[in-house]
Amino acid sequence: MNNKRITTLARGLIVSCQALREEPMFGPEHMVSMAMAAEEGGAVAIRANTPQDISAIKKRCNLPVIGLYKKHYSDSDVYITPTLREVKEVFEAGADFVAIDFTRQRRPNGQTLQEMVGHIREQLPGAAIVADISTYEEGVAAMDLGAEAISTTLSGYTSYSKQQEHPDIELVSRLSALHRTPILAEGRIWTPDQGALCFQAGAHAVVVGTAITRPQEITRRFVYAIQACKQA
Repeated sequence: MNNKRITTLARGLIVSCQALREEPMFGPEHMVSMAMAAEEGGAVAIRANTPQDISAIKKRCNLPVIGLYKKHYSDSDVYITPTLREVKEVFEAGADFVAIDFTRQRRPNGQTLQEMVGHIREQLPGAAIVADISTYEEGVAAMDLGAEAISTTLSGYTSYSKQQEHPDIELVSRLSALHRTPILAEGRIWTPDQGALCFQAGAHAVVVGTAITRPQEITRRFVYAIQACKQA
């Protein structure tokens, strides 16, 4: 079942429809509209945050959803679906995949990834895991733990991972070359050309968020470019 779901994403664009509480587009109604527009444009799946958004999108959109739940705990820097509680809420909201932080950072209550994956397999046997990683070593560890897909989401967002302005295509290439687990390229993909480079590097699918679904950030890039021209 899980393998069939992942096959449907092959060579496709996944659109991440997320907004922070302080942003103008925050709220299920806005994210549903974004997801429906992405579906109309040819996306193969949606990535969405919070059970509320996931549930609302599943009711109006026919695409599979990679769900996550961003929660902050005082004893951990892990915030993407950090505990079994959030995994359950995402799964029960109807997500087809559950995205989970698979970095080496300390998890809430000191739980290990091995323990968390064990609980998921035991209590939620139908849950397909997308492992959000930041380094090659984390990607390999996620494969060893049986994640259904690996996403390069957190490259550049942990203190020890590669810090760069562009997508981490090298990471996509190294993990894809192992031919073990489908690799989703995600993070700082701003143009179709960058997405194409990720596919050339072996990505199973490409995830794009900010460049499509965060109008304020898209506007800022235009404004900065215009200002740079004025100063030239």
